[in-house]
Amino acid sequence: MLGWELPPHNSGGLGVVCYQMCKCMTKRGVEIEFVVPYTGDHDEIDFMTITPATPFPAEEVFKSGIAYDSFKYIAADGTEHEADMMTQEERYITAVEKLAKESKFDVIHCHDWLTFRAAVRAKQISGKPLIAHVHGTEFDRAGGKYGNPLIHEIEYMGLVMADRILAISELTKNLIIREYKIPADKIEVVHNSIDPDWCQELDPVNAHVYLSKMKEHGYRIVSYVGRLTIQKSLNNFLIAAKEVIARCPKTIILLVGDGERYQELMELSAELGIAGNVIFTSFLRGKKWRDSFAISDLFVLPSVSEPFGIVALEAVGWGTPVLLSNQTGVSEVLRNCLKIDFWDINEMANQIAAVVGNDALRDELHTASYKEYAQMTWDASVDKMLGAYNKHVLTGAKA
Repeated sequence: MLGWELPPHNSGGLGVVCYQMCKCMTKRGVEIEFVVPYTGDHDEIDFMTITPATPFPAEEVFKSGIAYDSFKYIAADGTEHEADMMTQEERYITAVEKLAKESKFDVIHCHDWLTFRAAVRAKQISGKPLIAHVHGTEFDRAGGKYGNPLIHEIEYMGLVMADRILAISELTKNLIIREYKIPADKIEVVHNSIDPDWCQELDPVNAHVYLSKMKEHGYRIVSYVGRLTIQKSLNNFLIAAKEVIARCPKTIILLVGDGERYQELMELSAELGIAGNVIFTSFLRGKKWRDSFAISDLFVLPSVSEPFGIVALEAVGWGTPVLLSNQTGVSEVLRNCLKIDFWDINEMANQIAAVVGNDALRDELHTASYKEYAQMTWDASVDKMLGAYNKHVLTGAKA
């Protein structure tokens, strides 16, 4: 299995998804060697083999620059190692080529474009079937626009060469068909899920002391947790927030994360006259990250194009109802939540204001969504993946 990150060295939801998915797969008897592009401490992952593909040590991993422009690895001793996108990918390909020649395996399972070229080389060397797992495309990352043409070429090549494609939502499957002209019968929808045990018990004392005090004075917190990129439509969220604050002045907007739009969004909040009600935390991990959900009265995911959005399930797990754009894959599996189109700023404001102004509505929304959350497992999704494995490994059938 070729991936780009795993907890605790992940910068987003992909690492979390891979961790939980693989844990469930190994319980079914699947032996996994997971190849990551850095050396790091994964002592807590004892259910599969972790193989580093490049020499970068990692205590923390960050995407730096615009989107996937480069990666920064911070070692335990504080030293930093940075590689641009193509240098990183070439090193990864070289390492995977060596593994493909020396290792014994039945199937190659890769995640997203950064591993596609390495996966195709492994297929060419070994003759083993290739499963391409699509968690997002360049169209998503570019906010529905064309984006980087080089990444499009790599994505297209990987999708064409794959024996089977797993898409994490109907939204993603339809995009692959529409933009890459891949036959529908080559693609299987395998929704992401969540391990309910992932959302561990919270410390009773919230790390956001200031926000805790503000809530004692009647304030309500509306949060977003994730990358600050064009894909997430956070400008629309802030414009809607202006109307919410006009109606409900005791509303605080909490933006947790980092990205290329950090400064732009900070300036927009000032231009809108709501800077006093908007808090930017930058990137958070661990307790502060978890407590960002727990302190919130509503979590908003207003994305232009979100293949899934596991962060919404994490919000529910840590006690917060959610408002999703209809352009998210998670909205296909989570029914008890609020939904809007990302462009409908007026309706977004209406629904946010309804929740911050009505604690009973907030609590009922969360109670209903948590019942769904508590029933979720990776079992059904893993069954589909193993079906794809068996079809191509046991019969040699090609999609």
